[in-house]
Amino acid sequence: MSGAGAPDLTVDGSGLRVAVLASSWHTVVMDGLVGGAQRALDEAGVTDVTLVRVPGSFELSVAASHAADQGFDAIVALGVIIRGGTPHFDYVCQAATVGLTDVAVRTRVPVGFGVLTCDIEAQALARAGLPGSHEDKGHEAATAAVATAVALRQLTPRPA
Repeated sequence: MSGAGAPDLTVDGSGLRVAVLASSWHTVVMDGLVGGAQRALDEAGVTDVTLVRVPGSFELSVAASHAADQGFDAIVALGVIIRGGTPHFDYVCQAATVGLTDVAVRTRVPVGFGVLTCDIEAQALARAGLPGSHEDKGHEAATAAVATAVALRQLTPRPA
């Protein structure tokens, strides 16, 4: 089962500036993911939040790269990719995963990965944080991004 063994993170993200980037496909699923991310940011005390919608999950990487360049402390990338009858699913999943990983490593800005990669729409709905969903991947992605931003502050050298 997905989510088994997940940490129970409680984090104080007050003072952080967070970009939430969300794809536009599958409106019901995306609205659930965005809602979950906003709940997590509210719980963490993050008040400086910018929500930007991009066309699809493929476009999340370039938007995340731009957000990192604009001084955001953390980025939450939300999308949903549902398998179809062609290899397009594999290409978009790989591009989104590699692209967002590259942004995080290259810029040192945490990117919460909230891109659902599902075989069928029911799997996405079960993870979207909607009433009746079993998981809330938007919440998890936002919490991970904020927790990582806070953790990275511990690695910053102290002034001499």
